[in-house]
Amino acid sequence: MGNAKARTAGRTSTKADPFDDEMFANRNDRWLTPLEIIRSLGDFDLDPCAAPGHPTAAERWTPEEIGDGLSMPWFGRVWLNPPYGRESRVWMERMVVHGHGTALIPVATGTRLWQEVVFPHATAILFYRHRVTFIHPKGDSGGMVSPAASALIAFGNRDATALRDSGLPGYFLPVAYDEEPRDTPV
Repeated sequence: MGNAKARTAGRTSTKADPFDDEMFANRNDRWLTPLEIIRSLGDFDLDPCAAPGHPTAAERWTPEEIGDGLSMPWFGRVWLNPPYGRESRVWMERMVVHGHGTALIPVATGTRLWQEVVFPHATAILFYRHRVTFIHPKGDSGGMVSPAASALIAFGNRDATALRDSGLPGYFLPVAYDEEPRDTPV
């Protein structure tokens, strides 16, 4: 992960991905996930980039209270709606390392985020059928309709199962999902 060179069709490139730049440039506003999406996935232990007053997990870290949730040790089952800016990738890379939780991100399968982080490391993906209407931090339920389609990315079999069984509309894609967890490595 990180700033490694991307390998595409036999070529190595260190150039910025223009679609990444367009998709994620200046998208740092805080928009909150509708609670019905989160609740359909079960209980989460931690939201490391939460918003005040938005009950996404048993423990919620906000920038106002904790500072940088990336620098803290993550634990348990994590809910992650990362900032939709350039920093989105570092949050997703941290989720990969943690390996246990679900993230909500925009669908942009041609970006380096998806090609280098999501596809190689996700356990399952749910391509959400509708555009998510996010809640404004001030509680405006009208919120903002996402300009892009969204996907829920599961890391770990427990989260993949919760995603599969959630009843959320969309297409469930198992990526590296074992329906029956194994006690011993294969």
